[in-house]
Amino acid sequence: MVGAGHRSLLYASYAQHHPDKLRVAGVVEPDPVRRKMTAERFGLEEDRCFSSVDELADKPPIADAVINGTMDDLHVKTTIPLLEAGYDVLLEKPIATSEENMMELYRTAEKAGRTVMICHVLRYAPFYRAIREVVGSGEIGDIVNIQTAEHVSYHHMAVSFIRGKWNSQEKCKSSMLMAKCCHDLDILSWMAGSAPKKVSSFGSLMQFKPANAPQGAGTRCLADCAIEEQCPYSARKHYIDQGRWGFYVWENTHLGAELSHDQKLESLRTDNPYGRCVWHCDNDVVDHQSVIVEFEDGSTATHNMVGATSRACRTIHIVGTKGEVTGVLEDGSFTVRHPDPRKGHEYSERRVSVNVTDDSHGGGDLLLVEDFVRVLQGNEPSISCTSLEKSIYGHQIGFAAERSRLETRTVEIGGIQSFV
Repeated sequence: MVGAGHRSLLYASYAQHHPDKLRVAGVVEPDPVRRKMTAERFGLEEDRCFSSVDELADKPPIADAVINGTMDDLHVKTTIPLLEAGYDVLLEKPIATSEENMMELYRTAEKAGRTVMICHVLRYAPFYRAIREVVGSGEIGDIVNIQTAEHVSYHHMAVSFIRGKWNSQEKCKSSMLMAKCCHDLDILSWMAGSAPKKVSSFGSLMQFKPANAPQGAGTRCLADCAIEEQCPYSARKHYIDQGRWGFYVWENTHLGAELSHDQKLESLRTDNPYGRCVWHCDNDVVDHQSVIVEFEDGSTATHNMVGATSRACRTIHIVGTKGEVTGVLEDGSFTVRHPDPRKGHEYSERRVSVNVTDDSHGGGDLLLVEDFVRVLQGNEPSISCTSLEKSIYGHQIGFAAERSRLETRTVEIGGIQSFV
């Protein structure tokens, strides 16, 4: 494991469920406390614990592969030395923070002959996989249009993109679209089965800025706010009363660290960044954005990211030449429709139910790791396989969308070969 954060630990938990298939052999983590706690969890000796990627890469390989769960702007610079050292890599998304860096990684992987799979976990959610199988069967004909949306809940928006690690493109180097929706854009390209050609996008930071702060709002929820008891963004309500997002808010709780109720209150009251007022943070990323895509085969698609919604959900509607598919991930089912011109009818439809787990990715997280293990064992990859070369198109859409938004123009995409 490279980076002992929440996502790395989640993927590595596959080893605890299936010790006959995966074993954690070492950890790279610059924070000595996290490094020690990770070593204790997985029974690692001191010589299997490293403070930097270079330390690991300088030694003969100690494992078959690496799970890289570092922050966005570290993905490429930490993965390249590992590929060159002989490791295959399961890499957290987004692949990179620029198209140029992404293609540098692609070229390095090709030259080294190593496998890189991207953590586009939505492909592995039974909901999306089953829809892709319907599309692939030809039942709805050729795709004409795809519409997807992600509604980011008010509490997720607050913890990650206003108060948290992805609230500023200057700091994390990723736009909110890439940090939050690069795997939604991956779903678009995966379903379309065609390379993206043109992209336009619009969006802005509309809600969460000082000018919009309600009267009585302070700078910290538990220090100087007169409306904290009524505010839906109260840090106390989100992180203590409801116990949400603890792996972000409380240091090392994902590794077993514990804080008392009073310690949590004091933390939010004083120096914890997650105790700040959502209207008085240093956030600069958008809180809503729309993307329009034209593919090489003439089909089109849209993706709408809307922040601070009451309910978190992902929706999809695919219209083909012979029928359509529509559904909501969190509902655990989708509907397939066909025109039906018989007298008294307009269309026929059937409902398809799938298993959905409450892990925010529809059950895809550990199915991704399972497929990674299968690929490394030499087995045929699944229909969902998120190999690096199959994951680039969605990222190209995301990078082009941000250029379009900032430059107010339609951006043409040159394709992978223009970078190779």
